[in-house]
Amino acid sequence: MANFNYTALDGTGKTVSGAIEAANSQDAIGKLKTMGYYVTNISSGKTAAAPKSAPAAKQAQKAPAKKKAAGGININLPFLGGSRIKPKELMIVTRQLATLIGSGLPLLRALKVLEQQRKGGAAKVLNRVASEIEQGALFSEALAKFPSSFPRIYVAMVKAGEAGGALESVLSRLAEFMEKEAKLKGKIKSAMAYPSVVIVVMIGILTFIMVKIVPTFTKIFEDMEVGDLPPTTVLLIKMSKLMAERSYLIIAFIFALAILYKVANKIKFTKYLIDKIKLKLFIFGPVISKTIVARFARTFATLITSGVPILQSLQIVRDTVGNEVIANAINEIRNRVREGEGISGIMMRTHAFPPMVTNMIAVGEETGAMDAMLEKVADAYEAEVDAAVAAMTSMLEPILIVCLGVVVGFIVISLFMPLIKIALSLSGGSGGGGGGE
Repeated sequence: MANFNYTALDGTGKTVSGAIEAANSQDAIGKLKTMGYYVTNISSGKTAAAPKSAPAAKQAQKAPAKKKAAGGININLPFLGGSRIKPKELMIVTRQLATLIGSGLPLLRALKVLEQQRKGGAAKVLNRVASEIEQGALFSEALAKFPSSFPRIYVAMVKAGEAGGALESVLSRLAEFMEKEAKLKGKIKSAMAYPSVVIVVMIGILTFIMVKIVPTFTKIFEDMEVGDLPPTTVLLIKMSKLMAERSYLIIAFIFALAILYKVANKIKFTKYLIDKIKLKLFIFGPVISKTIVARFARTFATLITSGVPILQSLQIVRDTVGNEVIANAINEIRNRVREGEGISGIMMRTHAFPPMVTNMIAVGEETGAMDAMLEKVADAYEAEVDAAVAAMTSMLEPILIVCLGVVVGFIVISLFMPLIKIALSLSGGSGGGGGGE
């Protein structure tokens, strides 16, 4: 018989720990299950049995490896539609899991119930998470094995919920966080729908004019043996020939730009420059900066409220904020906080955050209610994002119309200038002939 130290969840989802005597780990897990516990971690303590011989010990060490090999290789290819829970579905799963645990259902049973309700990759991931827990892993450890389904913030908050025995409230908070993130992204996407449609239509009209209309006029000029064409007409004809005869070069150029942009986003220095330009872009800059501040405040508040240590929270926020300029500022804040400085003072020195944010965080530090202040900052900036998006949309519509008018006007003038020249020369020639008679 041997002693096993265990960590488990009781019927209410709270974490309990202790020691139990059993023949092996499976026997210990079985005994704990009969007591109403769901084991999340188990490790052997001092054993009362005689020590194993060296060959037997080596064989025991190899046994888990064989079992893992028998289970197959876990290959996760999300880009091919493999085992993965999509963000929208994860939001629903998290809300349902919080409800089930809040109703008194044990974690493992709740996961099994959710697995039966889902299909495809989501069901597979939930099944594997449940299997990991059955084998003795903590819930957060099981989630961490599927990074394509569960982001770092998710795993960190679940880990904090396990440590504090408040898994249900943490999952509810996570669901609210994801719902607000999805709502914010949805507003930006819906606001960009109309400008995107206008741009696509504009490109389609211009392509049709350049490929079909301009060549027709070019043939007319050749048939009428027009001499010197205006420079704008010559430029237009050359562009039309390029689009009609060598469109593959344009497509290759666009693909090259896209690849170059992706490569530049992988290099830290160039990504920093790109993100800095994004923050200063005309029209788009205010929306991007306000969105980043709102995400920073919401994520930071959610992590702190869930009990995640502040240094770990800052590290997660840094990795998920989505902008290298702000990420560098957060990294500076984290390094200074580690040395004992306050957050608000460092934020002011970085000049990466608006004064309102730093002032509210300073108040939060003084009153000991930083999480509440961060929530207020997030609410305020999400409202500002709405206003900035509305302003951006109202500005983009006339700008796009003016751009389309300028381009079409350039094409029309370039095409009709030679025709006007021909008409004037013909009228002048006919007038001169009439005077000769």
